[in-house]
Amino acid sequence: MNRLIFLLLWLPLAAFASESAHLDDAPVDVYDQASLQRGAKLYVDYCQGCHSLKYVRYSRLAKDIGMAETEVMSQFQHGVGNSGDTMRTAMTDDNGIAWFGVAPPDLTLTVRARGADWVYTYLRSFYLDPAKPTGVNNLLFKDVAMPNVMGELQGQQERVADAHGGYSLKLVEKGRLDANKFDQAVGDLTNFLAYVAEPAQLDRSHYGKFVLLFLIILLVVLYKLKKEYWRDIH
Repeated sequence: MNRLIFLLLWLPLAAFASESAHLDDAPVDVYDQASLQRGAKLYVDYCQGCHSLKYVRYSRLAKDIGMAETEVMSQFQHGVGNSGDTMRTAMTDDNGIAWFGVAPPDLTLTVRARGADWVYTYLRSFYLDPAKPTGVNNLLFKDVAMPNVMGELQGQQERVADAHGGYSLKLVEKGRLDANKFDQAVGDLTNFLAYVAEPAQLDRSHYGKFVLLFLIILLVVLYKLKKEYWRDIH
């Protein structure tokens, strides 16, 4: 009986482990404006066709990544709309359901929900799977409906069983970028998504220095005040 219970508990975990992947460390640095600019361009070119960033305005984006509003609107919106608009996709939920079976989610809070390491690993973990409607699957997110939109950059991978009962990925068709440059591109995109998940983190870090300085000065003043109050007693 105990053996049966063990098998019932272990088998689902083993199946999950075989389809999962180790999470790689994402190169996140939201203060690297050059990386944020490259990531924003990748988002517009490869993600915005299906996914919105409905809580991010172009005007705020321009300010935070070190670009002029006119430059942002020209590069990312092709001069359409105004800088007060949010970064939305033209795809409707109905179209998404009709084409992919599910409406593509908004990506604004994806990094906060999943983590930067998850996003970074996920975008690099697509592999060929002819049984799927999109022709691909994902080692980290089994049966995902999303196609490998960055496949032209990365190339095509196949899933290969390893000696430990898990899987690894093998590049079988080269893309436009080599492995290092593709990892950097995905890192820039992940970094950008980490920024849009919480743009206020830039302000918080900036003002945090002044708050710490104020607290240090306040500590000195309170210490002097305490000595003055207790001088006659001691």
